[in-house]
Amino acid sequence: MLLKKVLLISRRGKKRMPKVLVTGGCGFLGSHICELFRKKSWEVVAFDNLTKDEFKRNDYMKPEARNHNRKLLEGMGVRVVQGDIRNQSELFEHCRDVDYICHTAAQPTMTMSWENPELDFSINVIGTFNCLEAARKFNIPIVSCNSVHCYGPDKINSELREFDFNCPDCDYGLSRYVKDPVSINEEEPLLQGTVTPLHASKMAAENYVRCYIDTFKVKAASFRLTGIYGPNQFGGEDHGWVANFAIRNILGMPLSIFGTGKQLRDVLYASDVANAFWCFYEKQIPGIYNIGGGEKTMISLIECIKLIEKITNRKSNIIYGEGRFGDLKYYVSDISKAKEKLGWEPKTLPEEGIRNLVEWIKRNEELFVRQDNI
Repeated sequence: MLLKKVLLISRRGKKRMPKVLVTGGCGFLGSHICELFRKKSWEVVAFDNLTKDEFKRNDYMKPEARNHNRKLLEGMGVRVVQGDIRNQSELFEHCRDVDYICHTAAQPTMTMSWENPELDFSINVIGTFNCLEAARKFNIPIVSCNSVHCYGPDKINSELREFDFNCPDCDYGLSRYVKDPVSINEEEPLLQGTVTPLHASKMAAENYVRCYIDTFKVKAASFRLTGIYGPNQFGGEDHGWVANFAIRNILGMPLSIFGTGKQLRDVLYASDVANAFWCFYEKQIPGIYNIGGGEKTMISLIECIKLIEKITNRKSNIIYGEGRFGDLKYYVSDISKAKEKLGWEPKTLPEEGIRNLVEWIKRNEELFVRQDNI
């Protein structure tokens, strides 16, 4: 397997550095993957349509926030290509001399999938199909992002009970949802019960990954990702809840919890996710992998808010609302397969990671609109 500074031989016989194409490269996760591969001396292409759709839904973002990650990447030598994964010929044009595809471009939100199911389908299914076709056509290893939404909420939600405990970041007790066994592995039944457009599109995309592994022997993986957070994240109520809570706390804005706040996730720091993409390139063992924080990073919504308050020394104004249709109330990843096959495991615990996120928000407050200006 190639090491980070080994030169490749091009199809024309010339020596060159290895090259990765990251779809959605100017997005939150994509930017971290681009940064990691640049540090490993790869040539990096961020292929991104630079849509503002998700940014427009958050009233605390200034317009220039959308270009933050693009400028960051260009400053470190990443080539940014404005393109759309739904346009196959456009995608193929930029994949011809690529050694690895990291496919992070997606429609990630439950709410937008209800509002525009055609958009959800076209990005998550057709876009993923096109990326897999590029990998097949040009013989390129590929990782595609899935999410915990592939499991469906009903079975897992029905197995939960409440657990009372003493909160380390406040002076009173809290309650969280728990289940037995604690973690969920790749053999968990999929799409149990309620299915939204997002559930359907994510699962369809993963089925195509499996198809291309089985039928065309593409060296591909689908990463079932849990809640990701970290610097470069402009999270909103629809997607990116850890960053949304932190941004609203710092700006003095109210934040919404849909449900009880006892919902629990094994949150995962962005640079740890990026490293999983590197580990797959080194091993290239095709398959479906849970990529999450595991039991050591599990945290409820309320616990996360209390941790943010501890770090910022500022109380949050919490508004409770009804639980949202299709939401999964609990998810903790069993990451044994990724450890065994890829040699990957996360390193960053929530207190360190959330502190890094808070520091990033404070350094970039000029990208946000403060409460008194809204």
